[in-house]
Amino acid sequence: MSMISSLQNTLVKQVRRLHRSKGRREENLFLIEGTHLLQTACESNCSLEILCFTEKWRQLYPQLSENGEKISKRVELVTTEVLGAMATTVNPDGVIAVIARGHVHPSIVSPLRLGLVLERIQDPGNLGTIIRTAVATGVDALWLSGDSVEIDNPKVLRASAGEWFRVPIAVREDLSSLIEDYKKEGVRIIATLPTAQKTYWEIDWTVPSLIVVGNEGGGLSRELVSLCDEGAKIPLANGVESLNVGIATAVILYEARRQWG
Repeated sequence: MSMISSLQNTLVKQVRRLHRSKGRREENLFLIEGTHLLQTACESNCSLEILCFTEKWRQLYPQLSENGEKISKRVELVTTEVLGAMATTVNPDGVIAVIARGHVHPSIVSPLRLGLVLERIQDPGNLGTIIRTAVATGVDALWLSGDSVEIDNPKVLRASAGEWFRVPIAVREDLSSLIEDYKKEGVRIIATLPTAQKTYWEIDWTVPSLIVVGNEGGGLSRELVSLCDEGAKIPLANGVESLNVGIATAVILYEARRQWG
């Protein structure tokens, strides 16, 4: 296998376009970086469009290299400098891959035991953390509003620590209709609200539930709040105004998991 050593190679330019939202939309591709994300992609039977790695990385991970090559349409050996130019991270560990958008996550299945609806989440680190926690607590599916951060933002993938591939995730422009559909199926809709009457541990999470979480600064829209059956709050002491949305979501999800036994 020949090695790409020029920073002017067209592949370098193509991959760098995927650093930006516009490039990902136009190419209909997204970028994953690092050994752990590649490992998870392989375990999830993801098809790779492009796989690039250094010789040092291939020697360190011969089995993962072989597995990745089997599911890749194009495989390239590159220098450390070329890999660094293609990656978004400062010190990449030696491998990146390009994946086609869509059909990456598991399908959403019924019946729903616990689902998560996220409205206007803007910070990629928060979204990645929520995805990671959702997998850890057994959430069945996660929906994201169309005006949230993109689910395939490289920072979201890294913050999810590979769990991004393991949970059904869908983007919905109309969260209201989604909530209404689940209400018809008997799923209870719980809003996360600082003004709620009940604390999160007073909610009965043993019944099928859909948790609705709002924007980091503005919280939930009135429209979505009006569709919820009840609210849940996290008590805060010592004048603390709010928790990070990732931490707040984790607190509630783990209470739900505790009640399941």
